[in-house]
Amino acid sequence: MAWTGETAVSRRLVLGATAAAGAVALGGVAACDDDPPKPTERGGVPPLDPQDWDGVRAHFALDPAVAHFDAFVFASPPAAVRAAIENHRTQLDRDPLTYLHANEVARDAQITQEAARYLGGSGELYLTDSTTMGLGLLYGGLVLRPGDEVLTTEHDFYSTHESLRLRALRDGVKVRRVRLYQDPAAAGIDEIVAALVAGVTPKTRIVAVTWVHSSTGVRLPIREIATALAGLNRDRAPQDRALLCVDGVHGFGAVDAGPAELGCDFLVSGCHKWLFGPRGTGMVWGSEAAWQRFQPVIPPFDNASIGAWLGFGPGPAGRVPPSPGGYHAFEHRWALREAFAFHNALGRDRVAARTAQLAAALKAGLAELPGVRLITPRSPRVSAGLVCCELAGTTPEAAVRALRTSGIAASATPYNPSYLRLGTSIVNSPAEVDRAVAAVRALS
Repeated sequence: MAWTGETAVSRRLVLGATAAAGAVALGGVAACDDDPPKPTERGGVPPLDPQDWDGVRAHFALDPAVAHFDAFVFASPPAAVRAAIENHRTQLDRDPLTYLHANEVARDAQITQEAARYLGGSGELYLTDSTTMGLGLLYGGLVLRPGDEVLTTEHDFYSTHESLRLRALRDGVKVRRVRLYQDPAAAGIDEIVAALVAGVTPKTRIVAVTWVHSSTGVRLPIREIATALAGLNRDRAPQDRALLCVDGVHGFGAVDAGPAELGCDFLVSGCHKWLFGPRGTGMVWGSEAAWQRFQPVIPPFDNASIGAWLGFGPGPAGRVPPSPGGYHAFEHRWALREAFAFHNALGRDRVAARTAQLAAALKAGLAELPGVRLITPRSPRVSAGLVCCELAGTTPEAAVRALRTSGIAASATPYNPSYLRLGTSIVNSPAEVDRAVAAVRALS
């Protein structure tokens, strides 16, 4: 199976009634003019040294007076991404249609090349604007028949629950939820897998889960879940198999795993969180077999579909491309190449190790504080970069406000119950972890 990207189509060719169709294939992408200058040419950012985490931090324009433990909510991109955005914006403002026609096919292919290097394996990747958009497109477009069921969990975020609720409201599909663990701090792999598998029935066609729970910081053992589902699917017809669909946004860019390691059928993520990509970007990856069970809910801008609409052909031969058509914020979308390249230069394994190291130190420090209860598991096997805790006598919102006065940026989980939440990432340092622990100590 070949990696493919969003079906980027030149509108100039479409309106000229050209009938070539298909997703953007990797390999042999021509260089585009007006590539952004190197970061050293803008603001004196030093060359990227993957071995120097302080140097990596220098590539971000974040306020140095603040320890940013909330970057996972909405990230600030590194210098190379900012430079790319600025360059594309300048060129689009100068001559928008010419620049669009000259770049849209090649730029999307370049993004897909870098994404393929980062994710590894094979499959098809399509671009979206956010995790929520990706989940809505996926759960709205997967083919379900009367009587089919969707299994999700009580721990998933609003975007998954609401996408599935709207699908059930529209088509009468039954959506069921299971609880995977009682105490998040003590959650274990066997407990999680057993609880999920127990919820699968012969009618289950979709299993919708989240890689890292933003409510508790629990990281699901996706590979073990995939293996268990493979056993249940073994004797099912292809159209009856339960597809494993993963909201991966808090693992993507923070954990050293891609679709091949996870074993999932679909992986959905925004790119403006742990990947530190441009704002308003996201992606949906799926295996070739899984995409066969998807029908687009937004018209794609592929040549075959538009050519058929114009009366010049029969339409797509086979599956219609899943990617939404229309115009996009191309200055941000095309800068995704630099975001993936930045992480490829750092190394997915090294980023994950750094994130886990800082998270372990943060959890260890918080666990020693009186009046603080860790919600996130200590074990790195069932956690990632998110660290949630509860402070006796202090609401999460009050704690966030108080920490900010100490130069610590944190967040409160948007769930009921809500917890204080901090996320360690490549923009943090061990010294900032110590600062955060000291600031929480002052509140507890």
